[in-house]
Amino acid sequence: MHDKHNEQRIDQALVVRASLNQDSQAFEQLVRRHQGVVRALLRRLTKGDHGLADDLAQETFLLAWRKLDQYRGEARFATWLYRIAYTNFLRQAEKVKNTASFTDGTEVDEVLAWCAAGEIDLRLDFERAMQRLNPTEQLVLLHCVQLDLSHEEASQILGLPLGTVKTNATRAKSKLQTWLGAWKNDWKMREKEVKDNRTKGSA
Repeated sequence: MHDKHNEQRIDQALVVRASLNQDSQAFEQLVRRHQGVVRALLRRLTKGDHGLADDLAQETFLLAWRKLDQYRGEARFATWLYRIAYTNFLRQAEKVKNTASFTDGTEVDEVLAWCAAGEIDLRLDFERAMQRLNPTEQLVLLHCVQLDLSHEEASQILGLPLGTVKTNATRAKSKLQTWLGAWKNDWKMREKEVKDNRTKGSA
């Protein structure tokens, strides 16, 4: 929380410089500070289309520059920026009749660790499980877990009631834990069988 406050103070100072003095260098610093996360967000929303995501990211920062005088500081600058990025994505999605989805995993630390360890079967099951979530659940997890936003911030960005965000976050996590629980049990049984076979072979 302390880090978020520090980051916000830096952003606020840069916004003041950029908006009051038309200081393009100050805005360039804001772009450098946030472009990585904005691109990552848009790449997930566009299902890994890096070219489209980068185009949308560029448009997002252009819009932010034009609308900078509309930023009132009531929310974090990052939250305001993500809202512009998400709205920009929705406009593009409407053009191509696409729906928001993402497959990169966000779940409990244990599952993430297994994925990183190279458990391909789990990765595939996890991606399939994510795709089984409804679009709202996917979006809420993306913002609350991967972007590490509060429920309140996700509510502002997505334009959803706070209660809806909380409900979808809880329900989505519960679904993932249930779906992946069966896989974890099977995986542990297979691991035990492999160890038993190795023990027998060395006897």
